Amino acid sequence: MTKHQYVHGYGKDDSERLVKQSEALEEILHADEDFPAGTQILEAGCGVGAQTVILARRFPGSDILSVDISETYLAQAEERVKSFGYTNVTFRHADLATTDLPPESADHIFVCFVLEHIPEPEAALANLCRALRPGGSVTVIEGDHGSAIFHPESPDARHVVDCLIELQQRGGGDGNIGRRLYPLLTAAGFSEVSVTPAPVYVDAGHPELVEGFTEKIFIAMVEASREAAFRAGISDSVRWDAGIAALRRTKEPDGTLYYSFFKATAVK
Repeated sequence: MTKHQYVHGYGKDDSERLVKQSEALEEILHADEDFPAGTQILEAGCGVGAQTVILARRFPGSDILSVDISETYLAQAEERVKSFGYTNVTFRHADLATTDLPPESADHIFVCFVLEHIPEPEAALANLCRALRPGGSVTVIEGDHGSAIFHPESPDARHVVDCLIELQQRGGGDGNIGRRLYPLLTAAGFSEVSVTPAPVYVDAGHPELVEGFTEKIFIAMVEASREAAFRAGISDSVRWDAGIAALRRTKEPDGTLYYSFFKATAVK
């Protein structure tokens, strides 16, 4: 992702949010993955290394090349991986849409929460397809902010979510890209494309998700775009605070929240 298009910023709070998100969603996002020792994995857009440490732990016999366009995030990712003692990861600076990645060098490519921030996801996927060996596989996981459904329904809550979607659109990204994964992967040259929704539903019967997902992931993600929304003139402090309060209202005993990620798999 290009740095100025990342609406959440590159601060400590967002780094912590990404790590918490990866930990909370591991079983949802990494179910059914199984790679033998010696597999060459390319992690496209590693960010702060939140997913990198999961890949390194789950597949200790694999060689992982993790790339990102942000030097700031690459440094954090490398430090995070080192702190866990993993030695099967190499890091490289790369723009997914333009960097010449080693052709036909990867057995598997892993892309998670990256395409939503890229102005040209088609070019990035085509570039990644060239880096994949014939018969190799790809996993792409993206969110879809427009899938959010909450109770009580609130125009204020909907406003702050819509602000995040609009900010990403203005920056060339797509906060609703999850629903586009099938046509994107097909157009990029992949075959056997399969897309599965990975929903998260939260109510008072799942207290671990009330804080773990609703507050620390979903609301934190929306709230991170607060200053960007003000700078863009699409919200103000009064309306924004009302929207965040309305989202937090879904954490009450009678509140609910639904959000869907999408997981796509394909081969070359």
